[in-house]
Amino acid sequence: MSPSHHGERVVLASNNAGKVREINQLLAQQEIQVIPQSQFATPEAEETGLTFVENAILKARNAARHSGLPAIADDSGIEVDALNGAPGIYSARFAGPACDDQANNDKLLADLQGVADEERTARFQCVLVYLRHADDPTPIICQGTWEGRILHAAQGENGFGYDPLFLVPEFGCSSAQLSADQKNALSHRGQALRQLVAALS
Repeated sequence: MSPSHHGERVVLASNNAGKVREINQLLAQQEIQVIPQSQFATPEAEETGLTFVENAILKARNAARHSGLPAIADDSGIEVDALNGAPGIYSARFAGPACDDQANNDKLLADLQGVADEERTARFQCVLVYLRHADDPTPIICQGTWEGRILHAAQGENGFGYDPLFLVPEFGCSSAQLSADQKNALSHRGQALRQLVAALS
């Protein structure tokens, strides 16, 4: 099927409203129409992988199978050096399976209680995967990394997830204090999406 004048339709294997919004902002200029997997009644994929890339492929394959469309999946999280890279792939469920951003942030602060600033180094990781169809043997895999530090208290109202605790060295503020444009220019997800756009064009 040739792309319509609306651009190519791609299913996004995420139900996270924050991610859907960011990915749409970054792909809108590319004539790519991103449709959340919820519109195809896609069940959540079991994230049984031990790495971001495995989980992203599992999610993309699941969404492609249920929608019949090419699929993009994002698997991302934060790695904290003082915690040996935790929460990592478990970032979204760090405080437990049904937890929210607040609970995850509270747990991270508690786990880093008494850890000095210079030892609070961390980075956001994002792996984006694009599958042309569910059985695509050669997914496009893009990765972005955003270095920073974990603050001692939440700051800012923007963003989602661990953004209020992530100190952005370039700006001296938290990721949740950046505008959407500033965040997209720097963030792990913005980097990975620009790689993906380059690979798709």
